[in-house]
Amino acid sequence: MAGRCLLYYITDRSQFPGDEPARRRALLDKIVEAARAGVDYIQLREKDLSARDLEQLACEAARLFGHLKTEHRELRTRLLINSRTDIALAAAADGVHLRADDIAPSDLREIWKACGEEAPAREAARIIAVSCHSPADVRRAESNGADLAVFAPVFEKRDRPDTIAAGLATLREVCRANLPVFALGGVTLQNAQSCLEAGAAGVAGIRLFQENKISEVVRALCAL
Repeated sequence: MAGRCLLYYITDRSQFPGDEPARRRALLDKIVEAARAGVDYIQLREKDLSARDLEQLACEAARLFGHLKTEHRELRTRLLINSRTDIALAAAADGVHLRADDIAPSDLREIWKACGEEAPAREAARIIAVSCHSPADVRRAESNGADLAVFAPVFEKRDRPDTIAAGLATLREVCRANLPVFALGGVTLQNAQSCLEAGAAGVAGIRLFQENKISEVVRALCAL
């Protein structure tokens, strides 16, 4: 793989201790930590939240991003909202992460263009990521104009031992697509190198980032 290992942090506030307000504060702190450390993409994935609560959390995360970009104009982190295009627009996020069975990226771009006079001018800068679980999913994401694919599960997951891992051979196959593919599912500092050697543009994870000091994770992965 040519270039630096790209990094994709997927949030899950349920992993933090405390009551709901404490978990949300911890998540926002982790998002800021990830952005400061140079993580490329952060997917806000809190699927159990109501639309109202998710929008509030997304707007708060976007506000923090605004402050960070004022202080550090070289900040490259992009904030993506899981599935909810309306909330991504309301929060002025950088893009959307779509489920494998979600709306097609090409249709989503048409929706963005229909959202107002300013939408077409901003649309080119927005990111569409797509969850993929098979080579067919990746081919479909590519043909429908996705910007990147998150392919999972590459390895067995410790919290879901019954999940069938796709393996490195399948990862190598999907990485032949003409878009960046991120490896997700059981990825660790120990096996990330094998994902990059298979052709992945980068790695994605929840625990990889939330259970570690992110600056150290970034340093280790970017040294591969």
